Amino acid sequence: MWENRIFKLFIFWYVCGIILLGFDILPSWLEWANAFFLILAGTLGFLYFIKRFGVVGGSVLGVFVFFSTFIVEWAGSDSGFLFGSYDYTDRFAPNVFGVPIAIGFAWLMVMATTHVVARWIVPSGGLVYAIVGGIGAVIIDLIIDPVAYQIKQYWIWADTGLYYDIPWTNFFGWFVVAFVLHLIIDLMMKKRKMIITSNLAEKRMVLLYVLMIAMFVMLGAIGGLTLAAILTTCLTVAIVLLAWKRKPV
Repeated sequence: MWENRIFKLFIFWYVCGIILLGFDILPSWLEWANAFFLILAGTLGFLYFIKRFGVVGGSVLGVFVFFSTFIVEWAGSDSGFLFGSYDYTDRFAPNVFGVPIAIGFAWLMVMATTHVVARWIVPSGGLVYAIVGGIGAVIIDLIIDPVAYQIKQYWIWADTGLYYDIPWTNFFGWFVVAFVLHLIIDLMMKKRKMIITSNLAEKRMVLLYVLMIAMFVMLGAIGGLTLAAILTTCLTVAIVLLAWKRKPV
């Protein structure tokens, strides 16, 4: 029941965001809506984990994903660990220890959605499943990071790189974090019996994956990030079509 309500709220918020951001009419006093949008998406990911692994297992996994990624992001912004040297601004507040709370929720969304995509492609799990999950996460970041940095300035990179002045270590870091977390999820799947009785929850996660990328692609295209928009769109279509083709009946 709560999952359906939150999903409907997310869709409503998504449509409002498309209109306000697409026409650049988001008032300054409503900037908090961007963080709330990611919090809603992350909550949907958390609820998926509960449905997938049960209340206890799913909650433990969700909390672990949230805090482990938050700590890694804090270490990255504080010392340049893994991702490269960058700093969060106050445009994505509220922040804790210099890191926006919404970042932990964003990683919940990333892990839940890429888990389903990767699991559809590699039903047997294992190392290949984790690699595909890591690639799925990097595809999201190929558009999120340029938009958040170049257009929204949610964070500022001190290091630089060829891809919109973003260092390659950032995408490597995304892959490593997602890869390791997918290995942990795969281990849980081997130890716990699947609880989901229908594939509606999984289809919603794939839809969430597409919708999140689509919004940032729109923002990137409007903001002149043509390469990022085209590249991410092509890779997203490829991985989602492959997942849909191989999904369990």
